[in-house]
Amino acid sequence: MAKYMAYVGSYSYTGKAKGITVYDVDVEKGKFVERCEVEVDNSSYVIASKNGDTLYSIADEGVVAFRILQNGSLSRLNSTKINGMRGCHLSTDTGDKYIFVSGYHDGKTTVLRLRRDGGVGEIVDGVFHKGMGSVAERNFRPHITCTRRTPDHKYVLTADSGMDQVQIYRFNEKEEHLVQVDAIRCELESAPRHFRFSKDGKFIYLMYEQKNVIDVFTYEGKDRVPAIEKIQTISTMGPKGKKIAAACCMRFSEDQQYVYCGNAGDETVSIFKRDAGTGMLELLCSLPPSGEYPKDIAVFPDNKHIAVMNHESGNITFFAVDYEKGLMVMCAKELKCNQPNCCAIVRVAP
Repeated sequence: MAKYMAYVGSYSYTGKAKGITVYDVDVEKGKFVERCEVEVDNSSYVIASKNGDTLYSIADEGVVAFRILQNGSLSRLNSTKINGMRGCHLSTDTGDKYIFVSGYHDGKTTVLRLRRDGGVGEIVDGVFHKGMGSVAERNFRPHITCTRRTPDHKYVLTADSGMDQVQIYRFNEKEEHLVQVDAIRCELESAPRHFRFSKDGKFIYLMYEQKNVIDVFTYEGKDRVPAIEKIQTISTMGPKGKKIAAACCMRFSEDQQYVYCGNAGDETVSIFKRDAGTGMLELLCSLPPSGEYPKDIAVFPDNKHIAVMNHESGNITFFAVDYEKGLMVMCAKELKCNQPNCCAIVRVAP
C-alpha cells in the first residue's frame, strides 16, 4: 500500500512549537499520527516539490529545503536568503526548476533557481511592487500573497492584496527575468489572496480575502499578453455566512473535481463541485471545522477526507466528506498543534 506523510508548519516564536511537525497519514481512517518535530524558525508555509522528493519551508532565514527520506523523515539540505523580509507563500513550477517566494511584508516577489538535488539555489530575479492601494486598515501598500508560474511556463502571476491587483509577468528560462506585461485589476478593498490553475491550464481560480468570493477566469497563454476572461463569481461562504469574514485558503482535490475554501471570522469550510469542462463551481456545503481560523486545508489522497489547520484555536480537525449529501462528518479525534499555518501531504513509498 502507498504510504503518505503530512508536514505541518507552525510559528515557533512562542516556544510551543519547533517549526514543522511530521505526521504519518492514515488514509483509510482519515487522520494523522504524530511522529516528531523538526526545527525551523517560524515555518509559515510549506510545500513539496512536484516530484515529492523535497520539502520547502519559509523561515526567518529565507527558504529551507529538506530531503524527504523513504521513511518520511526529513533531512536538511540547505537554506537560502531571499534578500528581503520573510515570505508568506511558496510555489514551484511544474518542472521543479524554480521556486517563487511571495513577500507580504515588503511587497516583493523573489524567484530562486532550484538545484538538481532539490536544494535551493541562487536568486535569479526579484521585483518590489510599488504604489498605493485603497485607504483601508490593511490595504494601503503592496502585500504579495501568492505567486505562481502558469502551467504553460510563459508567465508568472502575483496576487497583491494591498494593491488589489494580480500582476502578470513574462518569464522564461533563457532570460530568467520578470517583465510585467499586464494586470488583472480587482475591485477596491477586495484583497486578492490566493489563486490556482486547473491542471489543463485553461482556468484560473482567484480567491479574495476581503471580498469573500472566488472568481473563475479562462486562460489562454498567447505570446505577447495572455488572454484572461472572468466567467464566474461565487461566494466563499454559504447563504448564512457572516458579514465580517476573511477567506484564507483554497485547495483542489487531487482529481480537481472539488475545491475547498476556509473562511476565518465566519469559521467555516466551504466545498465546491467543479465542472472540468466549463470550469464553473457549485457550492455543496459550508460548515464549521470545529476550530477557529481555518488557515489551511489538506485533502487526503483518497479525496474522501480532509484535515483542517485551525490556526487560532491550535488544533487540526479531520472530516470525511459526503459529496452527495453535502456534509462534513468528523472522523477522528482532533490533534493539538500550536498555530498551524500550512500542511503538505506527500507520498513517500509505493
